[in-house]
Amino acid sequence: MRLTIAQIAQLVGEIAPVCVPSRVERVQAEPPREIALQLEFLSPVLGSRHGELVLCADGALPRVWLTLRTGPRRDGPIGPFFQQVLRELEGAQLERLEAMPQERVVTAHFAGTSSGEPRSLRLELFTPHATLVLLGRAERILAVLDEPTGEPDSARTPSQARLAVGATWQAPARGQWQGADSAPSLQELARQALGATSEPPVGAAAQLPLSHYVASVLGEAARQAQRARDAADLSRRLSRRAERARSLVRGLEQRKDASGGAARVREDGEILLAHLHLVQRGQTQVELPDPFSDSLTAVRQIELDARLSPKANAQRCFERYKKLERAAAHVDAELAKARQAAEISERLLALLAEPASDPRAIEAQAMQAGLLEERPAHFARERAAKDGPKAARLPYRVFRATRGSEIWVGRSAADNDQLTLKLARGNDLWLHTADAPGSHVVLRLGKAAEPDPEEVLDAAHLAVHFSPLRGASKARVHVARRKQVHKPRGAKPGLVALSGGKELSLRLEAGRLERLLKGDGTEGER
Repeated sequence: MRLTIAQIAQLVGEIAPVCVPSRVERVQAEPPREIALQLEFLSPVLGSRHGELVLCADGALPRVWLTLRTGPRRDGPIGPFFQQVLRELEGAQLERLEAMPQERVVTAHFAGTSSGEPRSLRLELFTPHATLVLLGRAERILAVLDEPTGEPDSARTPSQARLAVGATWQAPARGQWQGADSAPSLQELARQALGATSEPPVGAAAQLPLSHYVASVLGEAARQAQRARDAADLSRRLSRRAERARSLVRGLEQRKDASGGAARVREDGEILLAHLHLVQRGQTQVELPDPFSDSLTAVRQIELDARLSPKANAQRCFERYKKLERAAAHVDAELAKARQAAEISERLLALLAEPASDPRAIEAQAMQAGLLEERPAHFARERAAKDGPKAARLPYRVFRATRGSEIWVGRSAADNDQLTLKLARGNDLWLHTADAPGSHVVLRLGKAAEPDPEEVLDAAHLAVHFSPLRGASKARVHVARRKQVHKPRGAKPGLVALSGGKELSLRLEAGRLERLLKGDGTEGER
């Protein structure tokens, strides 16, 4: 969907005689890609003294229109581009509105700005890369809605280089944004839309039929297109969450089945201790008399670790027994929670598939249920630009521990590998949940430094939070030095093996976790 060059010229031809000249009473930002200039007409021609000129840089359907009413003030945080437009243009006079010949470009020219200099607000309607540009004298670019941040000049796309702040605005290369403009006139489309109703046109439909068509008919098409994009994005996120929940259910069911054999594992250990003189180091299995059988001649085959002594193999059985017992104590609650997450995910996916569903309302339900994290607001890109140049993406989030040490939390399975195997130092402390998949967590330590117990607890809390066990009251966490963590040959991303370390039984503290999450890992959000 897009307006042709001819249709843009027709639209501006209807709008300009009504709103020029006028005074900008208010600049109303509508992040992420829309701005409304609330105007007082200095030479009213349609009987109205006020209106709102809207410039929308929606990539799917960029458009411009005029209404003979002004909406209420919409308060909320806005990014640096909208802030600069507001400072420059509020109170200024709109002197000219024009469509650039042979280009999909509309420009509003202003005098009497806060800086005392002439300013222009230019809307580029090049789908899918529409944008808004604030210009000064001699077409110098002062601000761009989508200003690139952090990329060196050599890495910028032709579009980004063309719109660099401080450069002189130039139209894109001929043909880059052009295409066949064989489409009905906007007047004909508006007549067809108005003719579909039995009511005679009144108000804006009669006074500004082209703007009315763009705002209502095309606006609804744009909203439906946005809804489809939101639905597709949410469907992907919910599908991933549902698959993770199903995978966790399978793992917990396996753990529950394994915990049912805890008594037999303890018996294996007792049999080994009673017959140590019959077992030799290096054996991978052994057959010993089974006193727990009803048969006096029964023997039991026990698997052994050839690297361990007979006594160590018995101790390993007892440790395995304790682990299975602990798992059995809370596996039912975890399994119920995982099944509920899978059920809710599937229900929301089915709801999302309904034609009249509202993706944003469903997303809110998913966040309330703890299935999805809240996403950054639409103006996050602008806010990041205001904060400074954007650094390269890191494979981890950064949190601060109690004593100030950094805690790095991997973002994905592949990121876990990079964090643990390439970025962490050998003396750093490595943590991971013992009974569930999840992020690798690294507590950064100085050379030969010993970890502070409170900071270890901080890192363990984050390991549980960034795993399917999030929300559990108790959990167990592996703790080891990074040099004790190894990647088995051919192992899938994120899977590692330990050659040492210990297991920490953790009771989750809500206050500690809340303190850690206050920063949201922003130091690593790059």
